Amino acid sequence: MTGIPAIGAALAVIGASYGIGKIGSSAMDAIARQPEAAKNIQSAMIIVAALVEGVALFGVVVALLQS
Repeated sequence: MTGIPAIGAALAVIGASYGIGKIGSSAMDAIARQPEAAKNIQSAMIIVAALVEGVALFGVVVALLQS
């Protein structure tokens, strides 16, 4: 059963990359619509991306500790 934790870790990374990509895409759309709010949007985007990355790292660690 050595492959199962690796699959869980891969799913966590795939989910995080999709989430961060969606955050970036939505932030660019928002900045294109309201360029004057770019600093606020960028700050919120970085905070949310960091939170998603933290959850993904936690998921990878938990998946790899299950072996």
